[in-house]
Amino acid sequence: MSTPTVTPEVTWAQRSSEHDPEKNYVFLTIVAADVPESDLKLDLQPTKLSFKGTSTSKKVTYAVDLDFFAEIDPKESKIQHSGRDVTLVLRKKELKEEFWPRLLKDKAKVHFLKTNFDKWVDEDEQDEAPADDEMMNQMNPMGGGGGDGGFGGIDFSKLGAAQGMGGLPGMGGMGGMGGMPGMEGFEGGDDSDDDDDMPELENDDEAKADKPAAAAPAADKPKIEEVA
Repeated sequence: MSTPTVTPEVTWAQRSSEHDPEKNYVFLTIVAADVPESDLKLDLQPTKLSFKGTSTSKKVTYAVDLDFFAEIDPKESKIQHSGRDVTLVLRKKELKEEFWPRLLKDKAKVHFLKTNFDKWVDEDEQDEAPADDEMMNQMNPMGGGGGDGGFGGIDFSKLGAAQGMGGLPGMGGMGGMGGMPGMEGFEGGDDSDDDDDMPELENDDEAKADKPAAAAPAADKPKIEEVA
């Protein structure tokens, strides 16, 4: 029985530069969960991208074809595959300060394509935006996939660095907050200090204890009744 074919969600952002190729790229994410590396087909050309893969958990085949607004350089592009998505950094071929007006060649809007607001910055603010150098350095270069720019046979077995979220440093003690720096005393050991900072309550109690005369009229009342 064949699995149904659906279009995955695609998010994108970009940077541009007239002089620095490293700052002239498109950041692309294809959201396709639980697609085994052995079943993932990715063909990247200078003007288009084709993606296909079957999800083991969703029981669907993700497939999408993208025709880019302008050319990219496949050999200078990078990729990272995780259990949730496929992330690509596509190097724009033309060094140009202006942003692409859109990702796709066709002006028509498509429902599956969205802006990645976590990565997006305005064109006039991109020089002030922090660079994702560390993340990009961890990504696998896509060069070597053949002179024609095709990457259908790319070896994804080397891209397991982003698999899963287990073993995050510093989160082992999350249950009691003890494993997080600066949270050692979070379980209430310092609550007594707050009580020690409230001496005015004790003074109020002492003041009340020093006022027995307030009850004197009530104590004398029976004597008045006896005289009567």
